[in-house]
Amino acid sequence: MAVFRPFPAVRPVRDKAQYVAALPYDVMNSDEAREMVQGNPWSFLHVDKAEIDLPPETGLYDEIVYRTAAANLAKMKADGIMTKDGKPCFYLYREIMNGRSQTGIVGCASIDDYLDGTIKKHELTVAAKEEDRKRHVDVCDANTGIIFLTFRGNDCISEIMAETAGEVPEYDFTSSDGVRHIVWVIDRDDRIAALTDAFRQVPALYIADGHHRAASAVRVGVKRREANPSYTGNEEFNYFLAAAFPAGELSIWDYNRVVKDLNGLTPEEFIEKLRSCYTVTPYPETAWADSLEQVKPETPHTCSLYMDGRWYSLKADMSRVDSDDPVAGLDVSFLQNQVLGPVLGITDPRTDSRISFVGGIRGLAELKRLVDGGAKAAFAMYPTTMEDLMSIADAGEIMPPKSTWFEPKLRSGLFIHELS
Repeated sequence: MAVFRPFPAVRPVRDKAQYVAALPYDVMNSDEAREMVQGNPWSFLHVDKAEIDLPPETGLYDEIVYRTAAANLAKMKADGIMTKDGKPCFYLYREIMNGRSQTGIVGCASIDDYLDGTIKKHELTVAAKEEDRKRHVDVCDANTGIIFLTFRGNDCISEIMAETAGEVPEYDFTSSDGVRHIVWVIDRDDRIAALTDAFRQVPALYIADGHHRAASAVRVGVKRREANPSYTGNEEFNYFLAAAFPAGELSIWDYNRVVKDLNGLTPEEFIEKLRSCYTVTPYPETAWADSLEQVKPETPHTCSLYMDGRWYSLKADMSRVDSDDPVAGLDVSFLQNQVLGPVLGITDPRTDSRISFVGGIRGLAELKRLVDGGAKAAFAMYPTTMEDLMSIADAGEIMPPKSTWFEPKLRSGLFIHELS
């Protein structure tokens, strides 16, 4: 059963939250981050991507980057931009995007739950990215990036969430991308106890997003245990910052594929190859003349192809879909195993420069733009489901790369978990 406990967050004072809150460090590059913080010295990107305050030639993994992050965090506290709650609390965090909301509980998860598999994973991590965040956590002596967890619903947790959401929030602001962020502090002892007990009834937590942040936080915790062999298990380094959302609150967006070439095939030859595993139907031009939404795949085991100025509907040959295997049965796996690998020669999409991935937040217009600009073909995918994600994690399997895209993104800087 899961351990999820309250903690005394370091967080922005009320009137500064909208300036501090920032997108996660890994959804933009350094140049984009420098542009984003123009005129905003309080943006949390000064902590999460501290290279933006250093000369552009500074290496991303230079020690000065981590020391600058720690110094910037200390300065935000010293200047009164951020303060620490006087007792361990839970926090209710709601985001509203395009009229749809998602609400979860912010607290701390256990590194032991990660190590023993109570916290389930569905992605592999990259060693360099994991080492980067480990050093960031260790030098800052804090979890600054929030791990996005989900779980199968619990009535008690849902009831407390609903009660809390009826009260006056601590923060309520809309970020520049149009997402509304609302936070309530759960500091009543009875609610804290009830939530702690309720999470003990949750059999598993699942990482929705933040595999590198989670792995890094656990590595720091293990390192500190080794340095403190008499640790009790109650020290803050035994836990890491997370937000746990009931699965019913979340929606996975499509994660689309763009290929740079057709492996020597003409568009006509490529279509013929596709017919061995998909029913290929050209969309009439009128279907996308006004809105590309009309060519967006609407059911599982379908996707849309844009190539040579035309859109096509691709419907998978179900006799080739392995429905008994939760990974092989994914639409992204079918495309990889039937087309990208054997036809286009893209056998390792993690490393092959001939393929790129486009999050659904950018829309199908971005796929069209890329192909019209020189790429050869784009595949608009039907989104992976939450049940797919949890079933694969339950089976101890790993999803193909770039299978899930979550929106809206949890903001960094609203909650900091100090390790000592």
